[in-house]
Amino acid sequence: MSDRSLLLARHAETDWNRFGRWQGTTDVPLNEAGLEQARALGARLAGRGLRLVASSDLGRARQTAEIVALALGLAQPLLEPGLRERGYGAFEGLTRAECEVRHPVAWQAFCEGREPPGAELRAEVGRRMVETVTRLAGAHEGLLVVSHGGAMRAFFDLATAVKVPPITNVAVYEVRLAGARFLAPRLV
Repeated sequence: MSDRSLLLARHAETDWNRFGRWQGTTDVPLNEAGLEQARALGARLAGRGLRLVASSDLGRARQTAEIVALALGLAQPLLEPGLRERGYGAFEGLTRAECEVRHPVAWQAFCEGREPPGAELRAEVGRRMVETVTRLAGAHEGLLVVSHGGAMRAFFDLATAVKVPPITNVAVYEVRLAGARFLAPRLV
């Protein structure tokens, strides 16, 4: 396989994003602002040579991917459970302030670098993302992956050893797969 670039985008906005709730694997749909963001993302990615959109099967990513694929005249997105967001266990559905009040010991432990109770381990998310993205990138040129902020950060951390800051809705990163390794991501 020759070297190739691919794009990874975070899904558009949901009401839970707007209010700072951790969505994790809870299937929350895009809100009106998110639908508009997804349409704008499709227009922004025109002319980038994309041939395939792959997406997490969670609704917010799937909706974003479907809107982008339609805007680009591409087939329906390939749905990949391996691109799902991390499950946040006891923190899922809560804001940071609610986590601190409802689970003070767990919140303090999380702030010190430990995992939330019942959460999918970040390292496991990174492994599943690397496996899925590597497989997709090896099989498809002109690839756009639509995923989630936490899953994308875990991917970049493990695949490229680059710690990216929190990823905003519809942010797009380009990453190059060179042989068997991913090079540092670049925000586009």
